[in-house]
Amino acid sequence: MFRFENPSAFVWFFSLLALILIFTVTGRLIRRRLGKQLGERVTPLLTASISWSARRWKLFFQCVCLFFMILALARPQSGQSKQEIKSEGVEVIFLADVSDSMMAEDVKPNRLGQMRAELSRLIDLMGGNKIGLVGFAGSATLLSPLTTDPAALKMYVDSLSPLSVSSQGTNFQGALAEADEAFNRGGIGQDETSRVTRVIVVASDGEDHEPGALELARKLAEKGIRIFGLVYGTEKGGTIPERDSLGFLKGYKKDSSNQTVTTKVNGEAIQALAQAGQGEAFFAAPGGNHLPRLVSAIDRLEKTQFESQVATQYDEKFQILLIFALIFAAIELLLGERKRSYRLWRGRFEVPPA
Repeated sequence: MFRFENPSAFVWFFSLLALILIFTVTGRLIRRRLGKQLGERVTPLLTASISWSARRWKLFFQCVCLFFMILALARPQSGQSKQEIKSEGVEVIFLADVSDSMMAEDVKPNRLGQMRAELSRLIDLMGGNKIGLVGFAGSATLLSPLTTDPAALKMYVDSLSPLSVSSQGTNFQGALAEADEAFNRGGIGQDETSRVTRVIVVASDGEDHEPGALELARKLAEKGIRIFGLVYGTEKGGTIPERDSLGFLKGYKKDSSNQTVTTKVNGEAIQALAQAGQGEAFFAAPGGNHLPRLVSAIDRLEKTQFESQVATQYDEKFQILLIFALIFAAIELLLGERKRSYRLWRGRFEVPPA
């Protein structure tokens, strides 16, 4: 079987026509302008050393070189082989806190920015697992179902903001319920003979204002869902900046008594949640080793083999075309534009050799 992987590259063939057109038009314009400026008698003397046939040959080799380069860019492929790819891992749901308190700047750039960067890094460290993403604050929203596509998942992680959910606050119970529902909708079905290891990773500063989360965490643990935590923020805490639509600072969030709100991390809440879910909680200290420790803890869990995929592989043939392109390019560079046998004009009089 023969095919081109990138047939859209063929549009570059129009550049061949453009090259020929530019060569023809500019050549005529140059000769016409020289004739006007220098006259019909002087122009032939100044251009007598130029080989117009050599110039046409150079154009020919340039076009052939470009032709083979375009074919190589289209990536011709031949042959076909199929390979079954099997993967195993666990199903993981990231619960990302996007409440206003995550905008506090007690860590740089802020808690939410640090969380986004580390979740993207976690995706790279946890290759082979099925991962989903839930954004939560006062309400919870499934942003990405369980997937093995890291690029798509990172796109959703990068878009995390307080606008990702419909209401503010911090409701762990609603987030855990949304994660459980995401497992049921997009995970592998479980029965008595097969059991899938499922993990919830809660990334938050721990400011939960709603009851019932610990009880739900214990029920999820009884179902075999383990809960881990990542704690963002410092004990000192920080203020919550308020910015306009252009990102300029307007001030800091204030409470009902017009006092500036200082939000502090509540790591005990995340630790209690992880303990109820038979997992661990890790403080996200800048430059710390909390991410490798979290990945190591998840890797120790029993893995499940996901559905196998059949990948079709082709043999690339663009290398041969590139070799031809380089050969014709080298010939074009070595080919000169001057006539080999040409006697330089020395003026009206010539002085004979002594």
